[in-house]
Amino acid sequence: MFSFLVRRVVGMLVSVVLVISVTFLLMQLIPGDPASVLLGSNATPEQIEELKVTWGLDQSMFTQFLKYIGNFMRGDLGRSLFYQEPVLRMLGARAETSILLGLGSLLVVVVIGIPGGILAALRPSGWVDNLFLVVALAGASIPSFWLGLMLMNVFAGKLGWLPSSGFTSILETGDLGNLRNLILPAFSLGFVNAALVARTARSSMLDVMQADYITTARAKGLRERVVTIKHGLRNASIPIITVVSFTFAALVSGAVVTENVFALPGIGSLIVQSVLKRDYPVIQGIMMVVAVLYVFVNFATDLTYAFVDPRIRYR
Repeated sequence: MFSFLVRRVVGMLVSVVLVISVTFLLMQLIPGDPASVLLGSNATPEQIEELKVTWGLDQSMFTQFLKYIGNFMRGDLGRSLFYQEPVLRMLGARAETSILLGLGSLLVVVVIGIPGGILAALRPSGWVDNLFLVVALAGASIPSFWLGLMLMNVFAGKLGWLPSSGFTSILETGDLGNLRNLILPAFSLGFVNAALVARTARSSMLDVMQADYITTARAKGLRERVVTIKHGLRNASIPIITVVSFTFAALVSGAVVTENVFALPGIGSLIVQSVLKRDYPVIQGIMMVVAVLYVFVNFATDLTYAFVDPRIRYR
């Protein structure tokens, strides 16, 4: 187990360094520069050059990269070129919204996707299975922004049950009622991603429920609920766990459209603003955080495998 942990930690560090390197290179290849964007079209070449010297953008790409790596090793993600704030502080201020949105969306994914897939697998080709296929196809086909706009129009506009946009920090106000602002975006984002989890759960359960040990469990007189949950779902859980874990990472890091539709102050909206302004340190910081998130989720998923399936042992 110790050797496995050492190998995984080394692999995680290599993955993060590769992501940082690729992101840094791609940022340098984007047309335009932040100095010209900030100063506007009326700026003189002397003013642009002076601002580049101030920000260190006049240095070679290799020098800038080494400086960025050195700062990263010290836990410094740099300062935003436009907001003149530490990138880590900016991400921390917006992380609450994205994390809560991701958790809410994941709840929708799990509540809809896993039970739906299991029920469809227990009665293949029945009306439940056919209904599931229609709903799953709709979930995979409907864009999250369109569903969000429709939900906003009905539940916020016509019925007035829920807020249409915005979010105020719960950590700052202590008001859990602010979670109402995340119900619509969480459902619109979660319903779309629930289709993948549901299809995975259905396929995995169909394979497991046809196994010989399921027939043996039924022959012993075990109740169908025990056979389905204890013997069926547990053995079918490995691919389900994989899809759910990476869906959560994708929900937290990739809710760009949803956050902009509902005007949520999250990391997704910060990505859009930073790309438009060529704010390199913020973009690189976000990509680094996303890379660490995916690497950590992958590591946690591998450990969960051993907990769920005793046959899996890491050496």
